[in-house]
Amino acid sequence: MKIDILTLFPEMFQSVFNESIVKRAVDSNLVEINIHNIRDYSLDPHHKVDDTPYGGGEGMVLMCQPIFDLVKTLRTKDSYVILLTPDGVCYQQKIAYQLATYKHLIIICGHYEGFDERIRTICDLELSIGDYILTGGELASMVIVDSIVRLVPGVIKEESHLKESFNNNLLDYPQYTKPRVYEGLSVPEVLLSGDHKKIKEYREQESLKRTKERRPDLLEE
Repeated sequence: MKIDILTLFPEMFQSVFNESIVKRAVDSNLVEINIHNIRDYSLDPHHKVDDTPYGGGEGMVLMCQPIFDLVKTLRTKDSYVILLTPDGVCYQQKIAYQLATYKHLIIICGHYEGFDERIRTICDLELSIGDYILTGGELASMVIVDSIVRLVPGVIKEESHLKESFNNNLLDYPQYTKPRVYEGLSVPEVLLSGDHKKIKEYREQESLKRTKERRPDLLEE
């Protein structure tokens, strides 16, 4: 999989993508991640990428030209273009699975007061990671890339992510490790029984119980 990220702040990505699973995926050539500075594609002599909005109003708006030209340069028949915006579809695990099937993702990070509305016309999907406002799409893109990369075949064992929260609309069951008792808190006996059938039933029950208590909306879906 190839992922191209369009941003005004490329330095923000260095530490995040040079750690943990994402780094291992890149080092193993399972994923290619490229960070592109939108300013590099501005035709303005001062690399200007934003301007005041028509009709007046606060803030600055990202201009069409740099983003249009950059997407045109990167786009192929396999590309899927994502625009990060507060009014996009709310990101969920099922979308992560869908995006992990694409060969090439182009992710556009918005910033400032917003972006020229015409930029939407070159995008295949508009995404939001929640009902709150960030200063830009950079952090949102990191969240999305991390969630997608781990689903790419070969990055982690398939069994690992199939049993995680939000699969089958359920939260994950509680996990324990050594010691058996810590400050008076004990590991449930069933997990020490060695009876795999009972352990499986226990985990399924706990997963359902946790979902009912914490995210009943998932069961409604």
